[in-house]
Amino acid sequence: VTIPVLKDLAEQVGGPHVRVTSLLSGYENEHTYSPKPTDLIAVRKARLLLEIGMGLEVWVSSLVKNAGGQSLRVITTSHGVELIHDDTDAHEGTHHDGKAGNPHVWLDPENVAIMLRHITRALIEVDPVHAADFQANQEAYLQRLTHDQQELMKRTQRLPDRRFIAHHPAWPYLAKRFSFQIVDTIHTQSGTEPSALHLQALIQKMRRDNIKVIVSEIQLSQRLPDLLARETKAHVVVLTTMPGGLEGTATYLDMLRYNVLQLARALETTT
Repeated sequence: VTIPVLKDLAEQVGGPHVRVTSLLSGYENEHTYSPKPTDLIAVRKARLLLEIGMGLEVWVSSLVKNAGGQSLRVITTSHGVELIHDDTDAHEGTHHDGKAGNPHVWLDPENVAIMLRHITRALIEVDPVHAADFQANQEAYLQRLTHDQQELMKRTQRLPDRRFIAHHPAWPYLAKRFSFQIVDTIHTQSGTEPSALHLQALIQKMRRDNIKVIVSEIQLSQRLPDLLARETKAHVVVLTTMPGGLEGTATYLDMLRYNVLQLARALETTT
């Protein structure tokens, strides 16, 4: 799999019948990752390669070509997900492919249910003997997913203020599902620094509209969020887009709970 969230999902469905390797560990930037020689060997040995798709892992196609495993099947788990097109689409070829939409689809549990079904189908096709186990594991996991989503939605419904500034355009799916509001974004283009003009406009907007929370990620440098926080007396909450990125986020469900609850607490303590 390309990223840790897919490792967790594949292991939830596959149980003892799968051995899953994630090419990224949870601390790297998935957009700019450079595959290592060990990744080449792992892909060469694999029966399946699970990816998110939508231009998130631009490095996958050349890795698959170089690994050259004849029996390898690449499964794009985002097929059928309802995409959100955000401001980053204006910057062709920077954050991701503008036509594809924002690729951080797994931050909405409804999308994870779709991704899980793709994974189950793929596992059944390569290992039909264990189809009943895969199916049962999928059903059990979907029930846990639904339960956790409902609990978290109850928690966020009580919030008087749901607004935040995002460090990087990773959060629209989470925001939409749990009714948070992204007011603006610090980094609209991956790999380039925002202009002084953009930062100044953000500071003015935060002061004027009393925006008190900035959401950053453990995978990014905290320099700019900290700068904005100092200028506006806002609070920076550091979340993770990858399971394992922070302590207490080992699985997808752990990560989902962590992100939603940390953000909810930050919004409450600053109103």
